[in-house]
Amino acid sequence: MQNEEMISADEFCIHYNIEKSFLYSLKDSGLLEITMVEEKIFVPVHQLSQLEKLVRLYYEMDINLEGIETITYLLQRMNEMQQQIIHLRNQLSIYENE
Repeated sequence: MQNEEMISADEFCIHYNIEKSFLYSLKDSGLLEITMVEEKIFVPVHQLSQLEKLVRLYYEMDINLEGIETITYLLQRMNEMQQQIIHLRNQLSIYENE
């Protein structure tokens, strides 16, 4: 991964006024991947929107890490089920049009 595809964890923490330990907690729980480059911590750009949601859940809504893990799991399952519904509707429409 190239540096332009990552954002410094220090910059992110300063911008959102959060502690770096929160990012480590997210990493330890499997909710975030972080990369070390020359002893600096970086977050992949593709995870920024998810990370912003997690920050809002934790700091603005005061939801603890276990709650965030549960919410993330349930949202992921819901998304998978929605994709499955779309797939099943597409299959059904094939049979209805015959």
